Amino acid sequence: MSFLEPILAKLRERPEHVFLQEALDGRMESATGAELVSKIDHVRGFARRHNLEKGERCALLGGNSIAWAAADLGLMAEGVIVVPLYGRQKASELVGILRDCTPRFLLCATAAERDAILGESENAPETFLLSEVLAAEPAAGFPDRVGADDLITIIYTSGTSGEPKGVGLRNANLEFMLRRTHERMSVLMQDHHGPERVFHYLPFCFAGSWIMLLLSLQRGSTLTLNTDLTRIVDDVALARPHYFQNVPVLLERMRGGIRNAIAKRGRLWGGIFEGAYRAWIERASGHAVGAGDRMRLAVARKALFPSIRKKIGEDLRALICGSAPLARETQLFFEMLGIPVLQVYGLTETTAICTMDSPGRTEAGRVGGAIDGVEMRLGTNDEILVRGPNVFRGYWNREAATEAAFEGEWFRTGDQGEVDEAGNWRIVGRLKNLLVPASGHNVAPEPIEEKLAALLPKAEQIVLVGNGRAHLAVIVAGTVSEAEVDAALEELNKGLPHYRKVRGSLIVPDAFTVESGLLTANGKLRRDAVAERLADEIDRLFAAEEVPA
Repeated sequence: MSFLEPILAKLRERPEHVFLQEALDGRMESATGAELVSKIDHVRGFARRHNLEKGERCALLGGNSIAWAAADLGLMAEGVIVVPLYGRQKASELVGILRDCTPRFLLCATAAERDAILGESENAPETFLLSEVLAAEPAAGFPDRVGADDLITIIYTSGTSGEPKGVGLRNANLEFMLRRTHERMSVLMQDHHGPERVFHYLPFCFAGSWIMLLLSLQRGSTLTLNTDLTRIVDDVALARPHYFQNVPVLLERMRGGIRNAIAKRGRLWGGIFEGAYRAWIERASGHAVGAGDRMRLAVARKALFPSIRKKIGEDLRALICGSAPLARETQLFFEMLGIPVLQVYGLTETTAICTMDSPGRTEAGRVGGAIDGVEMRLGTNDEILVRGPNVFRGYWNREAATEAAFEGEWFRTGDQGEVDEAGNWRIVGRLKNLLVPASGHNVAPEPIEEKLAALLPKAEQIVLVGNGRAHLAVIVAGTVSEAEVDAALEELNKGLPHYRKVRGSLIVPDAFTVESGLLTANGKLRRDAVAERLADEIDRLFAAEEVPA
């Protein structure tokens, strides 16, 4: 069966139900099942009028919108392979992707996006605006043309090092993943009656975000799309979601924002909140909690936490978090407020998901167990290996890269992990990020960076360096003082073995961004680019520290 069949059937079965809505400056622009079917038919009409053949590729560039979703669904229903592109990437990078996948057409949400591509390339594919596509004569009454083993989409990885690679996902991958995620969300919502409300701000061009779109349509949810990241708090209040998908950086900022807001209420309430948080962390770690902090936790539960939960979302059943490991302290923070965080682990190559927390059975700092039907084990250097119906077959036009990505039937994730007796996984870091200082020890930077981030809430990014050097040092981006960094390093280094101690720092005032080329499209560090951009400063940092006193 095609993964699209139940989605299209649901739209037709519920013509009056609002499936999608865009939050636009405090108002909603919605699309019912009937309206979405109509838009999809217009897209299919465009494809047929322009003789887009089954198996041809069509690139789709634009932010999240009802029009984007309709274009995606309509093209896929025609058997066209959709290549989603991220608008915040440099036009030169997008042109490189277009050159690699050779789409027949490029569909853009805005004229500015179209002009940026055309200004960068003389050989860009024929380009149309989504408004032109949706104005085409509709083609109604046709069944979807997706075959059981068809290639559905090519999603390009963010490329933390080297050029991004196109991950081909097939109908079987999607059918399996939608079935499994549907089962897990049914557990979360098992005692709920009526339509689900889901909020969404992550770009559909990423695999996990796209799965959430398809899942919401299949489940008949009302999915509210944020169109302005500066309005997320207001839009969440407007959408009143039961759950929504997140990346760790947003939850970290939410945690910092809540703590700052409480601190501004004065020393009394700030002290109660911080004492309650201390008590919660100590209790979760199995440590004894002093009477004072126990009392603060009891007071906070009655006087502070309910109002915070209401502001975040009074109907919220869970926050879902993926794309990178979430700090244990942050997960515990939201659980303290009564908001469970369900972690998800996966890669584009695994149709976004390998593990997922079960509602009511989370363990802070871990990402849950492998979902049913997926096998995971540890390979050399504790690399996580995966096999199952969720695993892709290969990269587009990259035979050598595909061969290197597999160990027999097992996909090599490149992530270093560990698993406990209950089958819950923890992600340690990326193998390619391992640092080997002059001591010869292997050091995963991510756990150290995570601890420093908790000690330096004002920092935007933290990057550990020291490969081949006498010791480790850290780059801190953001408005932090040298005294704050020194104090954080002193606290961090307590109890660490000598080879993991951080003995130097470089502070850069400007945060790393996608536009500067120092972050990937989904916000991950481009470590090689950071090291290259700051090479002289890093050399001076280590040279100064190696001069004898």
